[in-house]
Amino acid sequence: MSEIGKGVPEQQGVGALIREGMARRRMSRLQLADAARLSVSTLEKGLSGERPFSIATLIRIEDAIGIRLRTASPASASQASAELGAYRREGVEWLIGSYLTLRPSFEKPNTVYAYLIEISWNDAAGHLAFSEKQRLDAHFAQKGAVSMPYQSGYIYLVTNEHGQYRLVTLGRPSIAGDMYGLLTTLRSARGGRLTPVAAPVALLRWDISRKGAPVLGQIEEGNPLFAEYRREVDRVCEEEFSALIS
Repeated sequence: MSEIGKGVPEQQGVGALIREGMARRRMSRLQLADAARLSVSTLEKGLSGERPFSIATLIRIEDAIGIRLRTASPASASQASAELGAYRREGVEWLIGSYLTLRPSFEKPNTVYAYLIEISWNDAAGHLAFSEKQRLDAHFAQKGAVSMPYQSGYIYLVTNEHGQYRLVTLGRPSIAGDMYGLLTTLRSARGGRLTPVAAPVALLRWDISRKGAPVLGQIEEGNPLFAEYRREVDRVCEEEFSALIS
């Protein structure tokens, strides 16, 4: 018997779920194959039922389309894939919540950009997920998976849209639940060119029911909150949570 499908749970209906996930994300078969790191031929054979997907392949496809495909027991459904750190849900409940997110504005000097990040458990995909909320430029709001490898102890907010990555690397939370690190992404430069950029970023644990709604948007110098927000951003490098080397 071929090892390709050995140990894989019943896969009837998996093809339909994959097609649904592709449609929701507007992905072509080639884009899905690239994102899941498999050949188009392997994807085609799996979708047709000619050759069942291996468990490793199913996990990569799940991460690419954000839908859980495996028939899983409650125990396995509560554990992230090895590629995200194999963390268990009960071990990361402390990370779930809302975070006031602060970083320098890419457009305006002496300005801090403030928005929210929500971290939650994605039951369908079986891992932590994040999404950005209440950004002024809502069409650029990001969402993706949360990776927590035990080897480094760092937390990664990973966006993978058709092979294009955006990454937030964060240290472990403080006693207050705050996290500090670096954002690496692309920004629009002169002439509409996309340019790689890195910036310090602070995620401050925010209990809206207790603290009320935070002040969001472009917080410019002169705003009563500017000094407080800027101080949190500056902590990233001043307290060596991260380093920017040039």
